[in-house]
Amino acid sequence: MRLWKTLSVITLAAASIALAAKNPIVGGQEMFPTKDIVDNAVNSADHTTLVAAVKAAGLVDTLKGPGPFTVFAPTNEAFAKLPPGTVDTLVKPENKEMLTKILTYHVAAGRWSAADIKKMCKAAPGGKAEIKTVSGGKLWAEVHGGKIMLIDEKGGMATVTQADVFQSNGVIHVIDTVVMPN
Repeated sequence: MRLWKTLSVITLAAASIALAAKNPIVGGQEMFPTKDIVDNAVNSADHTTLVAAVKAAGLVDTLKGPGPFTVFAPTNEAFAKLPPGTVDTLVKPENKEMLTKILTYHVAAGRWSAADIKKMCKAAPGGKAEIKTVSGGKLWAEVHGGKIMLIDEKGGMATVTQADVFQSNGVIHVIDTVVMPN
């Protein structure tokens, strides 16, 4: 009986923590709409590679700026899909330009919610909306089974796995694959 009460208390405590979070949980941490993109991202256990890359590229001040920005944020697992050694090579100082191009390819000017992107897709010819990125490249968004899919310039695809993580200076949409520019 005692074990049952202990388990019940633990279960209730875990449930109350989850219910207490009024904001989206990303990487095990609550994301606050009053914080900027960088201040929230550094707390996500799922985005440590992205944060390290943003620091290596010197983009921290930019992403802490007023924006607004729409960031398609690859998880650590997304970076792990890249060929072995890619991330280590990209974060070297001599590759800063390429790293910056790849990271800014994941950012669009403006604050686009998932509903905004879906509306753009619905209005676009063939259901494929073009998104201009801060790097100067293009991504294309489509909706499949209610999920937003991104297609990069190399034909790769990423799925938005968590949408609408609003920040003080924009919005993050978590993606499962690193998108690559030409």
